[in-house]
Amino acid sequence: MADKREILFVAAEASGDLHASGVAKELGAALAGIASGADVRWKMVGVGGDKMKDAGVEILSHYKDLAVMGFVEVLKHIPKHAALLKTLKARMATGNVAAVVLIDYPGFNMKVGRAAKEFGIPVVYYVTPQVWAWGAGRLPKLAKIIDKAAPILPFEEPLLRKHGIDATFVGHPLLDRAIDLPSKSEARKRLGISETEKIVALFPGSRAQEISLHWDDFIATGKELQRRDPSLKIIVSGAPTVDLMAKESPFPIIYGASFDVLRAADAAVCKSGTTTLETAISECPMVLGYRTGSISYAIAKRLVKIPYIGLVNVVAGKGIVKEFIQDMLQPQLLADEIERLMNDEVYRNNMIDELRVVRSKLGQPGAAKRVANMVASVVATDN
Repeated sequence: MADKREILFVAAEASGDLHASGVAKELGAALAGIASGADVRWKMVGVGGDKMKDAGVEILSHYKDLAVMGFVEVLKHIPKHAALLKTLKARMATGNVAAVVLIDYPGFNMKVGRAAKEFGIPVVYYVTPQVWAWGAGRLPKLAKIIDKAAPILPFEEPLLRKHGIDATFVGHPLLDRAIDLPSKSEARKRLGISETEKIVALFPGSRAQEISLHWDDFIATGKELQRRDPSLKIIVSGAPTVDLMAKESPFPIIYGASFDVLRAADAAVCKSGTTTLETAISECPMVLGYRTGSISYAIAKRLVKIPYIGLVNVVAGKGIVKEFIQDMLQPQLLADEIERLMNDEVYRNNMIDELRVVRSKLGQPGAAKRVANMVASVVATDN
């Protein structure tokens, strides 16, 4: 049999690796369903990580060599990005790539998408660029490079379709990890926490760079809360992709169990990003704190066109969670808000009600399967 045609994934950070792995698992079955004869005619290769590898993707380059955030910080990675793009273009030039599947990471992936179109290769984009926040000028460019878009936020589909992009809201992939959330009692039992303790969880981030910017203030917030109430227990949620052991933490760190931590906690201090949606799904009252590099913040402030940075507020369409950004990220202010969420029952219950509404807007589980079917429909016409 001739060499198998390639489906090329590009997921250049940890979250993308996770999302792509779900698609890859589902894609195996989808491709088998459209294969002619006994053998599947396609194989999966790409830029990603260990989760994608475990799902059957041949890893060409690991995301750990690329992942970075911030406008200024990206400049340092330009040579690596340029070298990888050259490698991917050479692979496309062989004529053996049947489809390209891009996951998030727009600065780099839009370049990959343009290259794919130059070679006549169809492009599926999962977790599409957040053009609603900034970079609306990218919409005409996206329309030229995307054959099918799989946005994960409900308001993205009509926006993309308005600009001629074949987009389908697939639901948020977080929902697949939250199908059977534990009760508060069950979560506490798993984590070895008693039923009666008052718990506040700290979520400083999943990247070393953002953790370094949040760590001191988040820890100081925990200490301030304990000063006010010595009976309070503080726990830190650590992403499995980052080792926090080098940090001096006065509080226990729990790795890779964010939903358990959120279900066990009475309130949470969260950095911006997907964590706020995890917290909404878990119905855990929260306060948002975020800081980035000063130059990156100045650039973002000029570009961002929406009033909130927290995804939970963006999806809600209003400020249901208080945001403390840059110089406003002060332990005293964060502690004040957490204290109110812990003690003001009406205020607390109102936020929980709003978080439930956000959860309802995120769609239904099964995003990975829907995206896999998109990819399969694209390669079904491959000759």
